[in-house]
Amino acid sequence: MPDSISPSSPVTNPLLAEIKQQAKKLGFHRVGVVAVTPEPSVQEKTMQTRLQQWLDQGHQADMAWMANPKRQDIRRVMPEVRSIICVALNYYTHHQRPESPEYGKIARYGWGRDYHRVMHKKLKQLSLWLQAQPDDNGQPILARYYADTGPVQDKFWAEEAGLGWVAKNGNLITRDYGSWVFLGEVLTNLPLPASRPHTNHCGTCTRCLDACPTSAIRAPGVVDASRCIAYHTIENRSEQLPSHVANHLDNWVAGCDICQDVCPWNQRFAKPTDVAEFEPYPGNVAPKLKDLANLSDEEWNQQFPASALRRIKPTMWRRNAATALANQGE
Repeated sequence: MPDSISPSSPVTNPLLAEIKQQAKKLGFHRVGVVAVTPEPSVQEKTMQTRLQQWLDQGHQADMAWMANPKRQDIRRVMPEVRSIICVALNYYTHHQRPESPEYGKIARYGWGRDYHRVMHKKLKQLSLWLQAQPDDNGQPILARYYADTGPVQDKFWAEEAGLGWVAKNGNLITRDYGSWVFLGEVLTNLPLPASRPHTNHCGTCTRCLDACPTSAIRAPGVVDASRCIAYHTIENRSEQLPSHVANHLDNWVAGCDICQDVCPWNQRFAKPTDVAEFEPYPGNVAPKLKDLANLSDEEWNQQFPASALRRIKPTMWRRNAATALANQGE
């Protein structure tokens, strides 16, 4: 299994190889390391500037948590941090959505078991293992883990760790699995040799920008949540979806994979995952819109057990499905 540690990296810490081996043993498909310096690096400062510009333009919509100051400086998340162990887990399955107006569309990330639960279990095991290792200085090894649950710029750090590169659609693309990966991090006070940052390989391709029906990708790497189908179907709590999204819903009721489906890297390198928990729950690949438009609270509870899709409340499912049905043929 390929990893993200450059063969030319100065491996001065013998624990590094064991960390990589343990991460792979736990099932992670990619692993890399970022060394955190006392002061932000040039790359970090660039990330901070871009994030602040994105916020200043209001592209976060109602996601106020994106403005948390800790997101711009990992040292505020964990003052003792010296290294970030970044991991990726492939979630792609071979299933395909039927192209029929009676069915709603759900983004692949939500087809199976809640990725937070799967990632957190593995990250916790990695963190506990790391904390149990002897330290040369006799000091306790600290470890704190995240998987889309804290103020951490996971895609930026994954790129710095060599897992892949942040693409024009804002997703991280890996050479081995495309962008169908979940990302996680273990922050530690243990100094480790750094991996080589990944280079960008989008080239002149603009398929994701061209394919987005709402023009949510305002510029390469700049996604405006207020125009994004995924944001509105998952995060928007309003009674109605805005017309510029509703008119282009095309049966998407939970997230959106358009910019990933058209990506040449995904078309070429996507491969089925070996993580059984990511196999789709019944009905998630092809849910009927009429059923979702009349979904009761009890049916919602039964249909989405241990699922990331529980973030979409029953009223939102009914709204999304009803909107999709109302806009068919327009």
